[in-house]
Amino acid sequence: MAYISFQPKDHYNTKLYTGNASTNAITGVGFAPAFSWFKSRSNTNSHAIFDTLRTTNSVSPSNSAAEYNASGDGFTSLDSDGYTFNGSGGGGGTNANGFTYVSWNWKGGSTTIPSGSTATVQSYSINPTAGIGVYKYTGAYPAGKIIKHGLGRTPQFLMVKNIGQASTDWACYHSRVDGTLSEAGDFFLRLNTTAPPSNNSGYFHDTVTTSTDITLASDSPVGGDGKTCVMYAFANVDGFSRFGQYMGNVQVNGGYVHLGFTPAFLMIKSTGTRGWVMHDNKRPMAAQGFFNPNQNFLQANDTGVESNNVNLAVDFLSNGFKIRTTAGDINGDGDAILYMAFAEHPVISSNGKSATAR
Repeated sequence: MAYISFQPKDHYNTKLYTGNASTNAITGVGFAPAFSWFKSRSNTNSHAIFDTLRTTNSVSPSNSAAEYNASGDGFTSLDSDGYTFNGSGGGGGTNANGFTYVSWNWKGGSTTIPSGSTATVQSYSINPTAGIGVYKYTGAYPAGKIIKHGLGRTPQFLMVKNIGQASTDWACYHSRVDGTLSEAGDFFLRLNTTAPPSNNSGYFHDTVTTSTDITLASDSPVGGDGKTCVMYAFANVDGFSRFGQYMGNVQVNGGYVHLGFTPAFLMIKSTGTRGWVMHDNKRPMAAQGFFNPNQNFLQANDTGVESNNVNLAVDFLSNGFKIRTTAGDINGDGDAILYMAFAEHPVISSNGKSATAR
């Protein structure tokens, strides 16, 4: 059983809202986000991530563009309990009139920069309790620069974007990207594409993350060209987050993945040529209400509207999730399939509250 000393909703929360193309202060997140990831559910606008290290600048998981100053589109700030839009420009990616939106939100922490990094770190937001870190740094030659991440545990998943250079793919590290921990540093994924993992030492320097260090190489997606990058790092925290792998079996009654908690957020990426499928615990199913199977999905690499598709259905259970489809995106025959998950409820937390299935 997974015991934690906090409630997951105090560190991660999904928020739904409707845009109004005017002043719009969205509250109810429950904490001050270090970063928030937005997507229109009803329109084909790009995804947008804002974080506290870059004020009103947005970066999109669904494309390779450099960062974009979104103040002209109405984004104002991340706040103590959500975020604010001022209505300027309509804000199609975050606040267009009548559009429905989802935001996925993670809590920050200390802004004190740990000592010892050999990369040039400009700013941090570190939440060791929940294993969440946001970093703004400048990359440089030679390969092998180190970021002291300050999480106190080993990051299992990284998302890195060169924000100063256009046409540069995202670089993602996952500890199970090739099925073993020992070679994870040899491989990388691209968040903005369907591409399978690539073997390239120029991203993470053939080096796995440790409880103190993230090692970078010299390619432009991780800033080796001297450009500024933003990095989002996540570590396993029992009862709150889990980053792992399961094997597809192309069965309608698919595999069960044990997490130790009820999922609030789930993103799945096959190591084949497949998209990044995103589910959460807030977006209602058109026919079923808030019951399993959970089949409303978006894709991190795609700007499409939210789809209600039984072909990508999963069950959110009290202690994990279960695949309910034969679709290759989440259950391809013999495919190694990666996931990142955050909790709604742990199986049991320190206050005795237990998880329940949907």
